[in-house]
Amino acid sequence: MVISLGAYLAILAALALERMFHLALAARNARRALAAGAVEHGRSHYSAMAAFHALFLISAAAEAVVLKRPFPGALGWIALCGALGAQVLRYWSVVSLGSRWNTRIIVFPGMDPVVRGPYRFMRHPNYLAVIVEIACVPLIHGCWLTAVLFSIGNAALLRVRIRTEEAAMGPRYELKFGGRPRLVPKLSPRPASRGVAGSARRTTG
Repeated sequence: MVISLGAYLAILAALALERMFHLALAARNARRALAAGAVEHGRSHYSAMAAFHALFLISAAAEAVVLKRPFPGALGWIALCGALGAQVLRYWSVVSLGSRWNTRIIVFPGMDPVVRGPYRFMRHPNYLAVIVEIACVPLIHGCWLTAVLFSIGNAALLRVRIRTEEAAMGPRYELKFGGRPRLVPKLSPRPASRGVAGSARRTTG
């Protein structure tokens, strides 16, 4: 059993539609947060990130079609499972943050960060979902070149993004998350504070 080229392109199209949904949801949440006194940070790199994630899907489709990548058998199914796992983690993050979720860095000054859901185990579960997705989605149909190049580019972008976000969150964030790893889950978290107010976080892509 294989995933045909047509089915793979349909998966990429579904991810593109999901990206548009994310942007619409982020815009709505941003309007409400900014009206309530939140502050945006990191606008200088946001456009580059949005373009990067759009190019990622285009590159995967182009590599599959132009270079005639064959379905890679077991690797393709493993990659599909990884991509689905990334979706589960992403939406767990979205639900945990609620109206505070965003693709932009929007912070409510003086309020505690969200510590429920996957944030009990790591600082940036949504970014972990992005890392897994960028590595796995191209490999569903053997597009290893896209997987390698965009994983490298994503690492560079996330380095800037995470530094900017953590600096914007301030000392309350470091107090709450000082014992939690950034991207590798810690399965024995410290007892979480019951405070739930916090920043609106990203997960494009």
